[in-house]
Amino acid sequence: MKTVAVCGAGLRGQFAYPPYSIGRNDVKFVAVADLNPKRVETFKKTYGISDEMCFKSADELLKQGKIADAIIIATMDKDHYLQTIKAINLGYDILLEKPISPNLDECLEIERLALEKGVKIIVCHVLRYTPFYKKIKQILDNKVLGQIINVEAMENVGHWHQAHSFVRGNWCNSDTSSPMILQKCCHDLDIYSWLLNSKVEKIQSFGDLTYFKKENAPIGAPERCLQNCEHRDSCPYDVYKVYLSENVGWPTNAISADTSYEARYKALENGPYGKCVFYSDNNVVDHQTINMKYENGVCMVFTMTAFSEECNRTLRIMGSKGELKANMNDNIIEITNFSTKEKEIIKLKREDKGHGGGDFGIMDEFLRVINNDIENSNPISASVHSHVLAFAAEYSRINNVLVDVKEFCNKTY
Repeated sequence: MKTVAVCGAGLRGQFAYPPYSIGRNDVKFVAVADLNPKRVETFKKTYGISDEMCFKSADELLKQGKIADAIIIATMDKDHYLQTIKAINLGYDILLEKPISPNLDECLEIERLALEKGVKIIVCHVLRYTPFYKKIKQILDNKVLGQIINVEAMENVGHWHQAHSFVRGNWCNSDTSSPMILQKCCHDLDIYSWLLNSKVEKIQSFGDLTYFKKENAPIGAPERCLQNCEHRDSCPYDVYKVYLSENVGWPTNAISADTSYEARYKALENGPYGKCVFYSDNNVVDHQTINMKYENGVCMVFTMTAFSEECNRTLRIMGSKGELKANMNDNIIEITNFSTKEKEIIKLKREDKGHGGGDFGIMDEFLRVINNDIENSNPISASVHSHVLAFAAEYSRINNVLVDVKEFCNKTY
């Protein structure tokens, strides 16, 4: 049996990965750390953690030495670097929530030290482990589409998800968290390098924060939603609709550990989630497009947008022998054969677990990797490449330039 400690018992560190262990006898969670004592108490009760293995911070847990076989680091982005370095030096195998770090130098240092120490790190690019993307990978590897020529892909963030996480929430400001393209889309930048089996050679990006800013606030809108806003009925971001309904699941449970109406109301009175979306502290983009040329010649356009109803990923892959269209929410993959004109529609079983089955999928691989049952299909170097692409895209967007990825790494950092 492998034992696991958790640093950061928030939504990902408490509800995404640890539930994998329930009912299993090959993995056990034995320690937890979080700045919020209520989260620690919930984790303790759920997984039977002893009092002496509950800690007030990740630093406190890491000071104990190596107290488990492996560790999950699911703290805030800016805290990952020092905690991961300490965990590597203690000899932990690590499941590291993305992004690795909001600083490229720190990403590269984590990669260097992990390789030097022989520590196994899997970054939580969970889309790799979904049945949806694994099936697409199988199709491409089997050359069903022939030579891949072009790819179009879109991440529809969802207007309400953008407002919650990237306007009001923890990742609203790149100065305190990370750029939107890194935080939200390193998933996508990773998945397409994996699907296409190639690294990106050149990258160009455009995008901006266009809508969620004060000049777009309705006339007379107050800075906080609870201040009798006259636009409440017509506003899709009104906190009564989003956080004070009967739904106490995500995203409501992100604003308060206590999900009673009174506690949620108080959190909205004083906290960031009660702010009008046009008067928040956000600076990350609400839309961004990236053009990429891969080393194998494939050209790709990727778009991230807040302005959609669904949170969904869609893609179109164009090859010499056929075309593939896919919709992650619907779990449908459609393949058209150019020669026969026949269409094959693959309908995958819907996965109820997080990220289309990816959260449990990555836990399954992590456990098998640290047991030395399989090779790591998602090595730290591959994850770092996706982060390099995010930083290069952001550099391109800000400076309006075409970026050579290798030169970017050598000259900029």
